[in-house]
Amino acid sequence: MPLPRKPLVALLLAGTVLAGTVLAACAPQDSASGGSASSAGTAGGCAPGALATRTAGTLTVGTDKPAYDPWFSGDAPENGKGFESAVAYAVAERLGYPREKVRWVVAPFGTATAPGPKDFDFDVNQVSISAERRQAVDFSSGYYDVRQAVIALKGSKAASARSLADLKGAKLGAQVGTTSLEAVTGTIRPTVQPAVFDSNDLAKAALKNGQVEALVVDLPTAFYITGAEVTDAQVVGQLEGAAQGEQFGLVLDKGSKLTGCVSGAVDALRADGTLAKLEKQWLSDAVSAPVLR
Repeated sequence: MPLPRKPLVALLLAGTVLAGTVLAACAPQDSASGGSASSAGTAGGCAPGALATRTAGTLTVGTDKPAYDPWFSGDAPENGKGFESAVAYAVAERLGYPREKVRWVVAPFGTATAPGPKDFDFDVNQVSISAERRQAVDFSSGYYDVRQAVIALKGSKAASARSLADLKGAKLGAQVGTTSLEAVTGTIRPTVQPAVFDSNDLAKAALKNGQVEALVVDLPTAFYITGAEVTDAQVVGQLEGAAQGEQFGLVLDKGSKLTGCVSGAVDALRADGTLAKLEKQWLSDAVSAPVLR
């Protein structure tokens, strides 16, 4: 995902507050900020179920509203369905908070990544880890490796592409300053000058009116665009090796003493294969998207 805010979340409506209010932060926490708890919940001050969360005994998790598939299901993060809901509960379990001890609050993307105190212990909302954002918030270890993808209108020549070579002569588009644009110029390397847009909204409009033959966006955004916004478009395929290390991370208050514990939980879930299993379960479309080589 590019350093600027991505469209999947940029297009979501600002949410209203979920039931309940969030209590003010409580006692000082016990884990070093930004570190990695090698054994979350058991060491490094990450006592299971006893972290200094905003509400004692409860882990408060934020996300935007509406909460879209496939990251969530039915706009109901609390149901445990969808990749990010499942990840949040898995992290919570590692930290010693069973499902009934997890509370969800609405956290619009712009608020979640802005400087200042937060209403959540961590936020899960397809936020790419970046140096720029690290100036305002803390991130856990990455829980999802972002890949870039190509979308095109159904039935078009670009939609039939099965390789990078098939896209060489296509008029491609991407948002300026993004890793998507880097994928166009660095991975596809088209012979036709790509179109660069100030926003993905403009890029999508260009796709719909035929100004470009295909767009490159990150894979989750590709599925959102084709599933909800430009339904006569399809995901052509994903780009191998275009991720450039881009990852989604859980967002925490800047300097949060929970960061090390949460990172430790994410690391453990990656090491034991849980994240891979959840990705396969909830992002099967993404996993199965053909790779364009």
